[in-house]
Amino acid sequence: MSPSPARAPKVVVVMPAYNAARTLRMTYAELPHDVVDLVILVDDGSSDETIQIARELGLELFVHNRNYGYGANQKTCYREALRAGAGIIVMVHPDYQYDPALLPEVIAPIQRGEADVVLGSRLLGGRVMEQGMPWWKYIANRFLTGCENAVFGLKLAEYHTGYRAYTREILEAVHVEMNSDNFIFDQEIMAQFVEVKARIAEVPVPTRYFPQASSASFLQSSRYGISILWVLARYILHRAGFWKQRRFESLGGRYTGAATPSNGHASV
Repeated sequence: MSPSPARAPKVVVVMPAYNAARTLRMTYAELPHDVVDLVILVDDGSSDETIQIARELGLELFVHNRNYGYGANQKTCYREALRAGAGIIVMVHPDYQYDPALLPEVIAPIQRGEADVVLGSRLLGGRVMEQGMPWWKYIANRFLTGCENAVFGLKLAEYHTGYRAYTREILEAVHVEMNSDNFIFDQEIMAQFVEVKARIAEVPVPTRYFPQASSASFLQSSRYGISILWVLARYILHRAGFWKQRRFESLGGRYTGAATPSNGHASV
């Protein structure tokens, strides 16, 4: 009797939501539902109709009793996705800024066994300012990405994207719960992935800028940028052995690092 074919990893989309009522239906409608096994939405204390719409759409819904922050929202997203048996977890923001239909391209490097982490990069495709990114945000993105590449030893086009895919094994290998409850969560988890030598790939994704899409103000972005530099400083001190931090240490699990590290762990 021939062995049964291996089952493909369960693909779970997680949506960290906060006041996403105006764009949630559009985002959900354009997901490739033939590829996605489950959609989880975590509402972080919205004051609009996000929860009602999520229920109408039949999403797997988890509700925070108040606004805990973007990082706290992601923690719940990943915790519940892993509990649901996810093999591939894809974060799709419900603000419709990133194209949900590109999900098959985003997860393809993982499905081919080439990556543990995939970032949907707005800057790989070029012309991001023509798509509506403010000039000051573009310059800040370029500067911070250069700093991050220098510290992490990578050659990524950008780190500041909300379109991401992870394998189950890589999430189970790092201290997700020890990261910030705020926006800096994204940079802390990237430092953790670098520390465990995760294979990181990028795919180009265009982005949309319109009034309904969430976008940080100049002041918020400035604070975010300073916080990123602080994460990098802490990581440098950790790697140098001057200030060891448990959050940057591997949890082990089934992930043991890339067998043959690539140049910067990046494929573009």
